[in-house]
Amino acid sequence: MKTLINDKRLALGYKVNDLAKKIGVDASLMSRIISGQRKPSKVQLKRLSEVLEIDHHVLLQAYLSEEIVNLLKPYAPIASSVLEVAEERIAYLSGKNRLEVVEFTPALKSMLDELNDKRLIWEAKKPLEAIQLEKMRDYFHTAYTFESNRIEGNTLTLSETHLVINEGVTIGGKSMREHLEVINHQEAIALILELVQQKIHLNAYYLKQIHSIVLNGIDKRNAGVYRSVPVRISGSEHVPPEPYLIEKLMEDYFLFYETQKDQLHPVVLAAEMHERLVTIHPFIDGNGRTSRLIMNLILLQNGYTIVNLKGDFEQKLKYFRALEAVQVNHEKEDFHQLIATHALQSLDEHIQLAG
Repeated sequence: MKTLINDKRLALGYKVNDLAKKIGVDASLMSRIISGQRKPSKVQLKRLSEVLEIDHHVLLQAYLSEEIVNLLKPYAPIASSVLEVAEERIAYLSGKNRLEVVEFTPALKSMLDELNDKRLIWEAKKPLEAIQLEKMRDYFHTAYTFESNRIEGNTLTLSETHLVINEGVTIGGKSMREHLEVINHQEAIALILELVQQKIHLNAYYLKQIHSIVLNGIDKRNAGVYRSVPVRISGSEHVPPEPYLIEKLMEDYFLFYETQKDQLHPVVLAAEMHERLVTIHPFIDGNGRTSRLIMNLILLQNGYTIVNLKGDFEQKLKYFRALEAVQVNHEKEDFHQLIATHALQSLDEHIQLAG
């Protein structure tokens, strides 16, 4: 990249001081950028492409190529294999098939038909009395907060979660973070219910709002902000994309939603938006809780009930394995069926409690 910038600067007859003024930086910084001692910011890179009349995509490509080379330099013996794996995973998220989903198997089609029927039964039996509906919501939302947090390692029990939410009790021996995770998750549920009521569809702004609530008081700096550093997931073969890919991958994420929200079965759409978000892993922390909240936002908007994935060891392992099958092998069927199964269980329980 530095050669490209310097050759073009010389061809246009710019001195370092002149170029620095046009870019809006001091001469010493410009000199370090030209020599390769300092990386330009995204804004500076864009301005360099304009001033030096270099196609922005060409300059960005050179910039990212250097980033990848520097990242892999310490791992030279395995660099080629790392690039092959990365290329395959990026192709899954951003390739020409990124807006498509796999064909439904007969088993999944049968489950979706059953879901359609039970959703209609739920709509017909849904309690009209505000008090009964509110009690049901309290019951299911508390259980959902408990299980979603338990998946991520929160040790508060169901009864303790209830006390924190409904009684404002502080549980002795439990960390402040665990208390905040409960309070924040409940507030995030309140937000998705408001979005459902106002018929507001998912977009980047509301995704970041939900995530900001999830990390409220826990990590102020990273709440509602896409990550700028690489991350790894303990115990998983899946390696989340590098940070410089996040913006484009999230653009594709919302493009998928816009193209599929009126075409794809809502339960499969919810599963896809859940899996794709947690695979991109756009945030430093809170990706799992946020992805499950997004899933339930879509389900509620389409007349379904909250899907509550369980956090006990056996169920959590099944959930993680189904996710990894998509992330590593691009096999979606298990994950789609997992979400469909829990959606059916949720509808059954809601119908039973409605009387």
